[in-house]
This record gives sequence, structure tokens and C-alpha cells, in this order.
Amino acid sequence: MLKRSSEREVFCVPREHSPNMLQSINTERCIVVHSSTWSHDEYSRQLLFGLQLASVVRCLICNFQGYIPPRTCRLLRVLQGDDMYSYIRKSSKDEYFGKDIFQLVNLRYLALTVGPHLNPKLTSSMGLLWNLQTLIINGDNRLTVAPSEIWMMPQLRHVKFRKLYLPDPPSVEEDKPVFVLRNLQTLSRIINFRCGEDVVKRISNIKILKVVYSKDSDEGSRTDNFSRLHELESLACNFGDYMDKRTHSYLLQNLTFPHSLRKVALTKTRLDWEEMSTKVGSLPLLQVLKLNYNSCKGPEWKPVEDQFCSLKYLQIQSCDDLEYWTADETNFPCLEQLVLEHLDKLKEVPSGIGDIPTLRSIEVDRCCDSAVISAKKIADEQEELENLDLKVQVSLWKEDTILERLRSRNFQVLN
Repeated sequence: MLKRSSEREVFCVPREHSPNMLQSINTERCIVVHSSTWSHDEYSRQLLFGLQLASVVRCLICNFQGYIPPRTCRLLRVLQGDDMYSYIRKSSKDEYFGKDIFQLVNLRYLALTVGPHLNPKLTSSMGLLWNLQTLIINGDNRLTVAPSEIWMMPQLRHVKFRKLYLPDPPSVEEDKPVFVLRNLQTLSRIINFRCGEDVVKRISNIKILKVVYSKDSDEGSRTDNFSRLHELESLACNFGDYMDKRTHSYLLQNLTFPHSLRKVALTKTRLDWEEMSTKVGSLPLLQVLKLNYNSCKGPEWKPVEDQFCSLKYLQIQSCDDLEYWTADETNFPCLEQLVLEHLDKLKEVPSGIGDIPTLRSIEVDRCCDSAVISAKKIADEQEELENLDLKVQVSLWKEDTILERLRSRNFQVLN
């Protein structure tokens, strides 16, 4: 793709031994530098020198390797790269982002992948990037604390971090209007999200929200206002390990969902199956539901009619207590794909699942043998009914010649 882009003069991809490299870099608006380019010292020095002269560049994609765009690159709008070994210099305050990045005031898109040993800190200078629309920091496993200035960046659309703590918005005097981030659509992996009144007012148009509540959560962390985010389409909620029981109960009791949701992913919430059905199953637009590790508790799940009326994709993964559940076309009338993973105690896949007319695939991944056999029975019954559209796939814990012999046209067995 990069080669074709270069031929169309969309991207300049500097190559070794290119006689016009410095001249081309100095005039190109979009530059992509392959990681292998830095392997030769002499060429790397030439490339670094050339990049310092790239005053008209608008888009830069590269591994930094000691390079950071200088202030002369004021027209830069897109900056994407890897810095796995801390090649970007730290300031005297041990702040990962140097002042030069915050001088690039025309940046619209900033995406960095950093090493696990780095600690990217955001300072108040971040507010200088008033044109920034997308901020993505990948690869870092430490908590990043955003400055309060993030609430005053009007163009922000997508904010994605491994772990990000958002402070409370700055206070506003009674006679002054609240500054609203009208363009904000994505907040990803916010730690101990404090979704209070002031926050709801500022992110009223958000569509994608991913939150993690850790052992440090307190009653300042809020889940009761999610239902007031009326434009929200996707919510991922993760209750971390070692959380205080009282805090866990408080967050769970107050957990609410807006009717606008189309996708929900829950992890470690430990909701009762009945409570989950009541809170989630009533969402009229819900199409995707992922019940991840210990999201629900209890040995039996009995969905009722008029729930999950729009659900197309259902995943149940590592809900260790589940032994039985019932399902048919009255419970999941629109279901197209069912995924069951790591359910050690599950006795069987509900036989009524096969009668759902919209169902196209069942995946059973590392569940007990009886669940595999019940999945095979469903495949055989549908094949006898000449329903050749339904495909069933199972993955075994280990090699098992008896179960492997169950393979058929619509039943695939993987090791």
C-alpha cells in the first residue's frame, strides 16, 4: 500500500541510497518512514537531517529513533509513530512528552505507541493543541493523568488510552455557560470514571465509552449517570480485581444504561443473571452483548420473552458459575451469532437455539464435552431440516479422537 501511495505522490517513503532523498523530504507533505530504515547509521543521520528540514510536511508516520518533529514543522497535522525504547527525550520533570509536541498547534491527529516502561504524562501545555481531534496512546500499561485543560479542547473527538484518569472539570461561575465538548465521540479506558453532573453536561454527544473501576474506586466514581448519556451507542464496563466489596456493591447497584446503546461489554461486574437480563435485556436497540470474565454469577440463566429483542451477537466467556441456560426464538428473535468460551460447568448448549431462524453460527470454545455434544446435536437437527446456513464450530481443550470424529458438513472441530 505504501508503495502504491508513493507512486501516486501521496506519500514520500524515504529509501536507502536514494540520491534525491533530502530534496524530496523537504518538499513532501506526507512522509512514511519504515522501521528498517533506521538500521544503517549513515543513512539514519541523513534521514534525521532531512526530517529536520521538512517544514511543509502535513503527515508523518514513523518510528522515532531519536527524532521528534521540531517546532519548524508547524503545518504538521498527523503524527503517528512508535517509541518503544524511550527515544523521545524526557524533560527535567520526567515528563514523556517534550515541549516541542505541544508547539505543533495544527495537529489534528496524534497517535503514539510507547514502551511498557515509559510513563507518558500530560501537562497543562496539552491545551495548546486546540486543533487536536484524535489522541491515541497505545502500549503503555501505567496510569496517565490528564490535565484539567483537556476539558477546554473544543475539537476533541476521540481519546483512547490504555489507562487514563480524567480529573473533575474546572468549576464554572453561576453566570457563565458550561464549556461543552460537542465533538467528543470516544473516551476509551477511563479509570474510576467520575461521571457526575458536570461531566454529563460536557460530554452529552459521546458515542463510545470504555471505563474501568479499580481497587482505588470510591463513591466519587459514578455509574448512575450513564443513562443520561442519550447518544451513547457502545459501553464497556470493567470492575477490576481486589475492589472493596462495599464499593463494588455501590457501583453495581447504581449501574444504569441509556436506551440508545447498541453494544454492551461487561467484565467482572458479577451481576446476577436475572438482574443482567432486566438491566441489559430491556435495551431496545442492543445488537451486540459481550459477557466477559465473571460478568455474571449464578448457575442458571432463564431469559424471558420481550428481552434482547434486537440482539444479533451474544458472547458468554468465562462466566464460571453457569451450568444451564434456556434460549429459543422467543428470547432472542434476531440472534445471528452465538459464541461460548471457557465455560467449564456448562452442561449443554440450549437446544432451542437452533430454531432461531436468523442464527447463522455457533462457536463453542473450550467448554466441557457435554456442551460440545449438545452443539453437535443442534447441527445434526438443523441439517435434517435442510437448514444448511447454520454453521457450528467447536474448539477442544486437547486432542480427543472421539469428539474429532463428530465432524460433519456443518460441524467443524478444531484443536
